[in-house]
Amino acid sequence: MTISSKEHQLNEEIRDKELRVIDVDGAQLGILSAEEALKIAFEKDLDLVKIAPQATPPVCKIMDYGKFLFEQQKREKEQRKNQKVIEIKEIRMSSTIDTHDFDTKVNQAIKFLKGGDKLKVSVRFRKRTVAHPQFGEELLVKFKEAVSEVGVVDKPSKMEGRSLVMFVAPKAGK
Repeated sequence: MTISSKEHQLNEEIRDKELRVIDVDGAQLGILSAEEALKIAFEKDLDLVKIAPQATPPVCKIMDYGKFLFEQQKREKEQRKNQKVIEIKEIRMSSTIDTHDFDTKVNQAIKFLKGGDKLKVSVRFRKRTVAHPQFGEELLVKFKEAVSEVGVVDKPSKMEGRSLVMFVAPKAGK
């Protein structure tokens, strides 16, 4: 793992004639030459970091660069920890499913939706059942009503090969 991608110019790398310099506490020191700014930074035993190279004159700040990188990595790690990854769970049924099996699939779907995951509900047609897709449609309508308290249909049902597929997303605010 690399510690940092070199995105800031520091100390001797800064070649501009004039710089707008900001002190450690955020106070404006005004427009100084690169040598003066570097001298002030070294007196305080800190680094001179170019934070806004596109400005005229470029803006530099006197700071502890190592500490700055550490704080930045800590913030990024915290953001990664807080983000929720939404998975798509799949529930497969056949068009001739029995009532108890259907109830079990609905309970599993409700558990997934409460967990914040999206659902792909598919009804597989095997052999000659593919000639009667209306049974699959009825099954998906029944399924949609069964999970209506915790989920809403994201994409309506459509045939994909020998399967009828519908996507269900969790309701907002759950």
